[in-house]
Amino acid sequence: MKILTEAQRSSYLDRGYCAGHDWISGEWLDRLNQVTNAFVEESREVERSGAKFDLEPGHTRANPRLRRLNSPIDFHETYWEFASSGPFVDIAEDLLGANVKFHHSKLNFKWSGGGEAVKWHQDIQFWPHTNYDVLTIGVYLSDVTEDMAPMGIIPKSHAQDLFDLYDHDGQWTGHIRDEDLRRLDIDSAEYLSGPAGTVTVHNCRAVHGSPPNQSAAPRPLLLCAYSAADAIPITNLTAGGKHAETIVRGEKTKWARFDPRPVPMPPDWSKQGYKSIFQHQQGESLDEA
Repeated sequence: MKILTEAQRSSYLDRGYCAGHDWISGEWLDRLNQVTNAFVEESREVERSGAKFDLEPGHTRANPRLRRLNSPIDFHETYWEFASSGPFVDIAEDLLGANVKFHHSKLNFKWSGGGEAVKWHQDIQFWPHTNYDVLTIGVYLSDVTEDMAPMGIIPKSHAQDLFDLYDHDGQWTGHIRDEDLRRLDIDSAEYLSGPAGTVTVHNCRAVHGSPPNQSAAPRPLLLCAYSAADAIPITNLTAGGKHAETIVRGEKTKWARFDPRPVPMPPDWSKQGYKSIFQHQQGESLDEA
């Protein structure tokens, strides 16, 4: 074990997630915040969502309201250095084994004064793989209290079925249908708050989400997804990514491993264009973005 304790690893395997408060150094936090603040300033010059920024309605130069910095590792080397050689890789190895691949990254801001909710969902339906040794590791770049819409995860939901993220008309929504939520113990969700540097780890099958941020401060959360080397993407969603499928620990595998449990397929993003989870869940078209 590089970073996690056996108890933390057991929590991840049993509950589908774990968290820690002392896994990221102050130096890393300072570097990540410096770069992130520069992107917030850059966003003041942007009027519409695009390949780099996903903006909330109402975003202006005077009052920037970011939902997401898309694929931050493609836009600044500091993010990639952190994602490929920092403590995230040690955590991924502790949970996935000796051979680890990077999949993708994003930086969700959850802006102050009503930053949009992320409805309950599972990740793997967005980017299916041949098996479920795929996880997402996040770090809060600032202090996150209970009133700042921390991420909530439903314990043991990773061991349940995968849910349909399409509506009854066959349109992709990116969230679990209201009637299906009755099959889940929503009240058991654990909301992972903590000081700057708090790390969250959740399995790709774990049901998670977060309410709107009604506090006076944004809630920036840098997220990176990793997989075991023998978990192979079924779609080409991240094929154009600068560092997608890079081996960050160990060696490339010669064999793909297949989990017998099926995985639902998302829309063909190459034809209809991929939008962020916020745009899908809010029903925004690409023209509106």
